[in-house]
Amino acid sequence: MTDPSGSPADPFPGQFARTRRFSLGVPRQFTVSPDGERILFVRGTSGTDPVSRLWLYEDGAERLLADPLGPGFAQEEPGEVPPEERARRERARETSSGVVSYATDAPVRLAAFALAGTLWVVPTDGSAPRRLPTAGPAVDPRPSPDGSLIAYVTGGALRTVRADGTGDRALAEPEGAHLTYGLSDYVSQESIGRTRGYWWAPRGDALLVARVDTSGVERRYLADPAHPDRPPRVLAYPAAGTANAKVSLHLVRTSGEHTAVRLPEAAGDEHPEGPWTDRAFEYVVAAGWDDRGPLISVQTRDQRSVHVLEVDEKTGATRTVHREEDPAWVALRPGTPLRLPSGALVVPARPGGDTQGLDIGGAPTPAGLEVREVLGEAAGRVYFTGGEEPTEIHVWSYDTAGGPVRVSGAPGVHTAAAGGPTVVLDSRTPDGHTVTVLRSGAKTGRIAVLAEEPLVVPRPSALSLGRRELRSRLHLPSWHRPGDAPLPVLLSPYAGHGMQVVLKVRAWWTAVAQWFAEQGFAVLVTDGRGTPGRGEAWEKSVHGDRLTAVLEDQIDALHAAAGAHPALDLTRVAMRGWSFSGYLAAAAVLRHPEVFHAAVAGAAPADRRLYDTHWEERFLGHPDVLPENYARNSLLEEAASLTRPLMLVHGLADDNVSVAHTLRLSAALLAAGRPHTVLPLSGAGHLVGEDRTASGLLLLERDFLRQALGA
Repeated sequence: MTDPSGSPADPFPGQFARTRRFSLGVPRQFTVSPDGERILFVRGTSGTDPVSRLWLYEDGAERLLADPLGPGFAQEEPGEVPPEERARRERARETSSGVVSYATDAPVRLAAFALAGTLWVVPTDGSAPRRLPTAGPAVDPRPSPDGSLIAYVTGGALRTVRADGTGDRALAEPEGAHLTYGLSDYVSQESIGRTRGYWWAPRGDALLVARVDTSGVERRYLADPAHPDRPPRVLAYPAAGTANAKVSLHLVRTSGEHTAVRLPEAAGDEHPEGPWTDRAFEYVVAAGWDDRGPLISVQTRDQRSVHVLEVDEKTGATRTVHREEDPAWVALRPGTPLRLPSGALVVPARPGGDTQGLDIGGAPTPAGLEVREVLGEAAGRVYFTGGEEPTEIHVWSYDTAGGPVRVSGAPGVHTAAAGGPTVVLDSRTPDGHTVTVLRSGAKTGRIAVLAEEPLVVPRPSALSLGRRELRSRLHLPSWHRPGDAPLPVLLSPYAGHGMQVVLKVRAWWTAVAQWFAEQGFAVLVTDGRGTPGRGEAWEKSVHGDRLTAVLEDQIDALHAAAGAHPALDLTRVAMRGWSFSGYLAAAAVLRHPEVFHAAVAGAAPADRRLYDTHWEERFLGHPDVLPENYARNSLLEEAASLTRPLMLVHGLADDNVSVAHTLRLSAALLAAGRPHTVLPLSGAGHLVGEDRTASGLLLLERDFLRQALGA
């Protein structure tokens, strides 16, 4: 086995790249029919197959529903993926092609999907897929609940076509160049997590539709320096302190009538005040339509109030049925609000202390059970994920009779999809990845996980370090023995808001950490303050300052680990990271050269004013009102303090963390006369997916760190 760099002695970087971080061959996007009989999902045919197919699991067996490389599809002329779909895939960090998303009717008898802008439907009864004619490249097609109509977006217009391919018509058309109907805006997709822009009424006679106006949003122009003949891509990107897209909601009937949803303009006197206060309801953070009507959530610009609103589908009037306030920010819990068939709401709650729990129809989940996500309701039970130990995430079910019951067993990270009596349990543990089909609690089958096994087997030691009991993992080389010479230390955390990497799983990041260990490093990974899973106070301790506490925890973990493990050489310490952890790595050598002796900083958001409104203002407020927060968290202000080797890496096509962050930091370092290394990645976005680039980057990082630390 030879990696793309041509080094037969070390095949792991090539495998890491070829498998797209071991994501290929992994089944995902499960949909379970209401009777529990049919399960749809997408997956490739192997751990190196980059083309996803649509599959059906029924009667204990898998069946291929749609193969983009099959005969019926091969007859079609390939087209370009529409820019709206490319943007959605970038937001979702999608690494494959083919059928990467789909939607179904209510009984899961018909699925719709788009391939390079062409609209396809496929019944689940064994009939062949059919291509439907559309008015333009189709984005986000979704069948009506009864399957008679397929809605889709093209050219910013929301349209429907009958499932037999006739009767294509526009339901909502943009009134100007910067308007769209049925699509989600950048901030909602990237920072809020609302990826959809329209929702069918259960009766199939109307839709709740988002109208997005980006005319006031600043534009960014992403050019490809490797192809100067190509025009730049234009992106409406609202940087911190600037204007957001204007999002409104409309009730659109299939007969053509429109009714505007009358959203409240601002929060009332109950809204918490702060150094910067903006009561305007600027964000639509969640939306849906159930048997009782539309239900939506809106959030203020300063993120300290969230209101849940019922909508009168005849008049568009709204009524607040639940609200949350928080002096820092209201944390958005995925899957909430959920309205049960009884009309009861499932909403976030604090059942005791600062645990992030749920209120399920007036009953709180137990104190100490940290809830991560609401998965849905099936057969009278609410399913959610959470746990008491931050390194484990389990699936739980809840009903009023029995309270919460844990569905998953083995330590690890679990999630699920449910329909009727059937639960698809998706489990990642230290032993690997399995997908189990449960019916009425009993195992009835498995859906195959075809991902390749890493050539490097992770062998971490689980640690709880220091007075804050920082959850950590230590990876040592398999060849290292007690009494051997101490090893240079490489910190490889994420350590930022919204993501954990110290979990009881075997994942791509644990394999990469072990690979660096096999190259001669002691690799320490720590989740500190600001990361999820340990209560609101822990998560919100970074409010106003995104670096000080986070760096302090990394240093505390390093010293505690070295005190217990003589294999760690504290005279040779480096940090590597990407995105937030790239920012953290650069800050480590700038602020603490007495601790950190080298760093690799990938896609580092060095100038926080350049990042988007919802994400950045959550932590630092408005830059015009609280400029000191942005100055305190900017690496540009500290460039002159660099005395250690620093490699800056950035994809030139990154539309999330603009390459301007790295260019500005490099310019500040040059102006201060501080030597450093810059590695531009041509054509790469925020997720480096091209095989040769991804494998070569690992090797270049290793060589840079070895040289910098004298390893």
